[in-house]
Amino acid sequence: MKLIRFGQIGQEKPGVIINDNWYSVADYISDYNETFFENNGLEKLQTIVDTKFAELPLIDKNERLGSPFARPSKIVCIGLNYALHALETGAEPPKEPVIFFKATTALSGPNDKIIIPKNSEKTDWEVELAVVIGKKTSYVEVEDAMDYVAGYCLHNDVSERAFQIERGGQWAKGKGCDTFAPMGPFMATKDEITDVHNLRLWLKLNGKMLQDSNTSDFIFNIPTVVSYLSQFMTLLPGDVISTGTPAGVGFGFKPPFYVKPGDIIELGIDGLGTSSQVCEAYKK
Repeated sequence: MKLIRFGQIGQEKPGVIINDNWYSVADYISDYNETFFENNGLEKLQTIVDTKFAELPLIDKNERLGSPFARPSKIVCIGLNYALHALETGAEPPKEPVIFFKATTALSGPNDKIIIPKNSEKTDWEVELAVVIGKKTSYVEVEDAMDYVAGYCLHNDVSERAFQIERGGQWAKGKGCDTFAPMGPFMATKDEITDVHNLRLWLKLNGKMLQDSNTSDFIFNIPTVVSYLSQFMTLLPGDVISTGTPAGVGFGFKPPFYVKPGDIIELGIDGLGTSSQVCEAYKK
């Protein structure tokens, strides 16, 4: 299944994509949140689609799409998880996954504007594959880790490099600004993706291809990442793990360059759709 949420910011309702059409399931499901995933929501949703399809209201595609899931308890990100990206940044490939957090208030819809923060100098782009957790887990073994994955979605891990690298402390201050986590257009359940470790992902800035890679370049694959994280924290239903970005970020170019107001970012992943964000300067 492909899950969407539609409507104005703060008023999103749940829906599904079937045969490229959008349908509301708001009469049956309150939201795609921790409670939904925790209580076999995907199975219940499949039953609704199978038995009530003729009754599901069609959604106008002019409707805004929000993030395909409600704000999770946490967004955990993996840094330097593509071999070529580690190379372009001059970093040694990590021996263990690099972990940082992204503020859940950064979550936004797939085509919402990216707001370049106040005092920003170096706002950058990062196309990433995001993993959505389906069941509560801790200390899970690698061979069992995929049992706890609900699905996947497209993510632009927008990053302010001066905040991240030059202002001291942890990376989180360059990762958690408002609008810095556009997710979607939809969440695809696991069965929709044949091989999650062989997906092309790409990103364009103003029509120019800057990132074009494949998840086969992962240093740490998804079962490894899920298992690893579960050794340090409980993963809750609806939590998001963003699995890192490939080569081609602005920070990696010589000289580096970054987004400016009016720039258009387009990105996509095989089987997970595309999104587009216009960059806009912060205003009070």
